[in-house]
Amino acid sequence: MPIIDNDGSNLYYTVKGKGIPIVLIHPPFITSASFKYQIEELSKNFKVIAFDIRGHGRSPFSEVSITYRLIAKDIKHLLDHLGIEKAYLCGYSTGGSVCLEFLLEYSDRALGAIIVSGMSEISDSYTKKLIIIATMLAKWGAIPLLGLAISWGNSDTMATFRQLYQEGLKGDKHNIEQYFRCSLTYTCTKQLAMINQPILLVYGTKDTTFFQYAKLLHEKLPKSQLELLHQKHQIPTKSAKELNRLIKRFIQSYE
Repeated sequence: MPIIDNDGSNLYYTVKGKGIPIVLIHPPFITSASFKYQIEELSKNFKVIAFDIRGHGRSPFSEVSITYRLIAKDIKHLLDHLGIEKAYLCGYSTGGSVCLEFLLEYSDRALGAIIVSGMSEISDSYTKKLIIIATMLAKWGAIPLLGLAISWGNSDTMATFRQLYQEGLKGDKHNIEQYFRCSLTYTCTKQLAMINQPILLVYGTKDTTFFQYAKLLHEKLPKSQLELLHQKHQIPTKSAKELNRLIKRFIQSYE
C-alpha cells in the first residue's frame, strides 16, 4: 500500500489493528520486516503502523538524500495521510535516533516514544568502525554481503532470516548508504532536555557497548524509564515477547 509523499516520493506502509497508534521505525537495510513480531502482537491492542524508509524494502529509490530529518518529515506526512493527530513512536537502533529527531521537530504530534537499543549520538570507536564498514559496503554495492550479516544477526529463525534478507535486498544501495552515514555525524544530545514526552528505553544486558547510550538517555531525558532485557542488540526479533510486554504496559500506563 504505497502513498505519495509531498515531493513525489513513494512510501510503502502497512497498518494493522485499532486503537492508540504506534509508528515503528527500522534501522538500515532490514526494513519494517524487522518488526514482524511487534506488528503481529501489538496490533491486538493498538493501531500499528510500519513503513519502509525511502530506498529500503518496498519503498523505491529516493533522489533526495536520506537524513533523519527527512525520515521524521515522512512520518509526519504519513500521520497526516492516515488522519492521525498524535502517535507513539518506536525506533530500533538508528530508528531510535529518528524517534528523537521526530520528538524535537514535531513534538505536538507525539504521545511518547519507545527507543530500543538506540542512541542520541555515536561516540564509541567500536560502533563507529562497524558503521563505517557498513557504509563502505553499501557504497561499493556489496549489499548482499552486508545484508547477510545484518539479517543473520537479527534473526531468531531461518524463516526470519529469509524474510529480512529478501526484503532488504529490494532496497537501493545509495539510500541504504545514506541512512548508515547519518549516524556518523548525528547528535541531539544537547537537546534531550527539551523532550517532555514519556520515553521507554529498552536495552540488552549483553549489549555492553550501548550501556553508555542507555545511561546518557536515561539521565538526559526528563521523563524516561529504563528497562533491561537479557539480550544483545537485536531485541525486536530475539526478545519479542518481553519487548511487546514492556511496550504494552508502558503505553497503557499513560492512557
